[in-house]
Amino acid sequence: MKKVLSFVLIALIALGGTSLGEKQTRIVFWHSATGDAGELLGRYVDEFNVGPGAQLGVYVEAVYQGSYSDSASKLQSLLSAENEEDLPDVMQLDATGKVRYLSAKSAYTLDEALIDHPDEDTGDFLAPALENWRLNGVQLGLPFATSTTLTYYNASVLDEAPDSLYDLMYIADEYELEDGVCVYACVPNTPTLANWLGQMGSRLVNGNNGSEQNATELDCLEDGSLLRFLEIWKELYASGALVSRASSNDEFIAGKQLVMTASSSMISTLDERIGGAFELGVSPYLRVSPDDGYGATVSGSCLVMFKHDDERSEAAWEFVKYMTSDLVQAGFAMGTGYIPSRVSAVKTDLWQDFIREAPEYNVGFEQLMLTPEGMRSVTVGPAADFYYTIQDVFTSMLEEDTSPEEALETLEEELNGLLTQYARANP
Repeated sequence: MKKVLSFVLIALIALGGTSLGEKQTRIVFWHSATGDAGELLGRYVDEFNVGPGAQLGVYVEAVYQGSYSDSASKLQSLLSAENEEDLPDVMQLDATGKVRYLSAKSAYTLDEALIDHPDEDTGDFLAPALENWRLNGVQLGLPFATSTTLTYYNASVLDEAPDSLYDLMYIADEYELEDGVCVYACVPNTPTLANWLGQMGSRLVNGNNGSEQNATELDCLEDGSLLRFLEIWKELYASGALVSRASSNDEFIAGKQLVMTASSSMISTLDERIGGAFELGVSPYLRVSPDDGYGATVSGSCLVMFKHDDERSEAAWEFVKYMTSDLVQAGFAMGTGYIPSRVSAVKTDLWQDFIREAPEYNVGFEQLMLTPEGMRSVTVGPAADFYYTIQDVFTSMLEEDTSPEEALETLEEELNGLLTQYARANP
């Protein structure tokens, strides 16, 4: 694979452009990529600087800012201090930073960039990937590291891929598990709960999960979907199939956990770390039940821009176009497990030849194409509080043996309260 990626990078050096002039324009790029993704991202930045960037008179300084939430917190700190001149030119942004980015005075949204570059369009991007970065009618940026949540399982132990939470109950009942081995470990949080509610045709919060307007209340109460999921989750725990803790890559790799749900971007890392100790199975995200639909929301990150001056904005635009080009998208997906964000990237011989040899890397794309168009990741102002409140309530329901009805009442009170408080503080 590394030889193939090297060929891709060499080919990208040959990509040229119209010079912006002899003067070099330096821009700053904040990112949160680590592991295989971080290594690849760094190589693509280097290749841009010595190839297209050199021809265009642009140099990119890539600066690692920690996790997405760390980066979003730094963004918020600068915005709160009205110190936007210290913001980067390009930023790798995940869902936790959407609301903050849109509030920045210097945000150079994709909509604005397309007005400045009328010959460019977004028709080649996968619609679900592109739409994931639209908030309140504004297209924030372009998808870069597109992912979805998949199911990973120990195919050396399990005869077939688990399809729903009820299959996990079957595994717990029918398989003789060694001491210290569990079927599945998970504590629901904002994105996972949104996935399962979405399969049931519901939404966690109103405003299409906050993507079309600021969310003000839960949207999964009257249709009964949240209560139904709480009941199934407690049944799953009672069956012995569920351990109420965050899923652990280490436990799964060590064979101590048979099923794990995690980002498609984990494929290459899991392959490498398992090292042939068992056969890695990759399948679509677990359904709630055989009566519910398939699908998981799009996740990952996009590239957004900030406007400082015209030269830097033009340089940022050229860099964003490069990082979202078909060869970069195909190569980045091959080296990680992310999904190519462009139709042209999926159609390249490079990608098609690759997935014939490694079909597990195509499971994420296939799921993305089957996921209902209306399924959206959750965007709320109090993102961190929302996330941990959901985890706390689900954990308490199982460990303190409270009823699903009690858990529902707590979720309604606390999550709606967070939304109300945020709306009052941010009129």
